[in-house]
Amino acid sequence: MSTAICSHTLDTSESPPHSYLPVHTLLDLGSAMGTAKSGIGICVTGVLRPDIIMKSIIPVVMAGILGIYGLIISVIVNNKIPKTGNYHWNDGFKHMASGLCCGLSSLGAGMAIGFVGDAGVRANAQQEAVFVGMVLILIFAEALGLYGMIVAIILAM
Repeated sequence: MSTAICSHTLDTSESPPHSYLPVHTLLDLGSAMGTAKSGIGICVTGVLRPDIIMKSIIPVVMAGILGIYGLIISVIVNNKIPKTGNYHWNDGFKHMASGLCCGLSSLGAGMAIGFVGDAGVRANAQQEAVFVGMVLILIFAEALGLYGMIVAIILAM
């Protein structure tokens, strides 16, 4: 009986399934939150120390990279969906899990980048010795999204 549930298929010739859509929704939320939160710190820093604005842009760039992870997973999942023929339910669940894995991990990474970027940029305006520590913490926060993308690639295969 349990194998019969997994053998159901969806005819993709009528309407292709879009199980990878949660990826971009969650990734873009993480990227947007990280960019917005870090941007607030950059604006405050720009008033105090306009000479370090370009150095302070690092958290915004790192938050933007999270969106690229979702694009990669979306392309992989989209290529796995048959254009004609049958799309198995278990493949759909694998693809949805792949999207959610990458999306949720990048959402968390975006939140971490936003908080660290905001506080780090403000602290860097007061004491430049904080810069290296801020960049290291940002790298570890970015790694969370990268780990999610790696697991999502494994799930999508």
